[in-house]
Amino acid sequence: MTALRSLLIVSALVAAIVSPPLAAQAPQVPLAPQAPAAAARVDIITPHITDSYHMEIPSIMPPFYKEICVGRHVGEHGCEALWEPVQVGKYAINFSPTKHVVMLILAAVLATLILVGTARAHARHSHEVGRPKGFAAGLEAMVLYMRNEVILPNVGHHGDGYVPFLLTLFFFILTANLLGLVPYGSTATGNISVTATLAIITFITVEIAGMRALGAGYLSTIFYWNKDLPIVIRIILFLIMSPVEVIGKLTKPFALAIRLFANMTAGHIVLLAFVGLIFTFAGPVSAAPFLMAVAISMLELFVSFLQAFVFTLLASVFIGQIREAHH
Repeated sequence: MTALRSLLIVSALVAAIVSPPLAAQAPQVPLAPQAPAAAARVDIITPHITDSYHMEIPSIMPPFYKEICVGRHVGEHGCEALWEPVQVGKYAINFSPTKHVVMLILAAVLATLILVGTARAHARHSHEVGRPKGFAAGLEAMVLYMRNEVILPNVGHHGDGYVPFLLTLFFFILTANLLGLVPYGSTATGNISVTATLAIITFITVEIAGMRALGAGYLSTIFYWNKDLPIVIRIILFLIMSPVEVIGKLTKPFALAIRLFANMTAGHIVLLAFVGLIFTFAGPVSAAPFLMAVAISMLELFVSFLQAFVFTLLASVFIGQIREAHH
């Protein structure tokens, strides 16, 4: 459980570090008086996929939400970065919290509380009645399925040491995805900086797994050297295939980042389109886009689980491939 909590917190903090600087953005300008107020209330999807220094919290007064600033107030309506960017060489790194950073930390805290609480309930039920029950039994089934049917078959023999990391990925991504479906929430996994951070962490884990399993043979996963070929052909293939091997390593985290980012963003954009059609087609005709919006929402719930599963599955496959590279 200590490893679980630490990995969740590290994922959230690293994502905060590499998140794109928002300080350079122009301060938000309030709507002009002639702009209809209703138009501002129609857009209930875009805040779920865009990052900012503003967050929405529930309110009992119309329009039933209140904007808060997670940065530094500027003027009457503006909100900027809480801290000045840190200059590292030519690059400015922004450590200021944003809406997505808050959602990442919330996802880490929720996942930790749920998993640790369920583990304790599992131990208590097993001691009292000899088996888990209720929510603990359902979560145990999910964990065992991921471990026995997804992770271990792909990671290979002696892969138990990678189970905590891969389960952490699964539940952290799943929690972050589901928070994007909650009213007033935001889809942090719809931010390319977040998915890129998760992919980089996975890439580092994969490469360390290869180094541990292969030792000096790990270099063969970078430099192509076929000892069964004549020396001339061997050198030619070395010059051609070595860059290909390096590119292959880099495309794996790229695919992980883009897949998760694109799927979580696309669902909200499609939902936004149907919500817009509801207000475009007034009257009975608006029932059709309303039903489609409900269907897309249900589909997004499934996609939240699916994308967490696919990310974990691919990470398991990549670890297994590099650990068995010497074969």
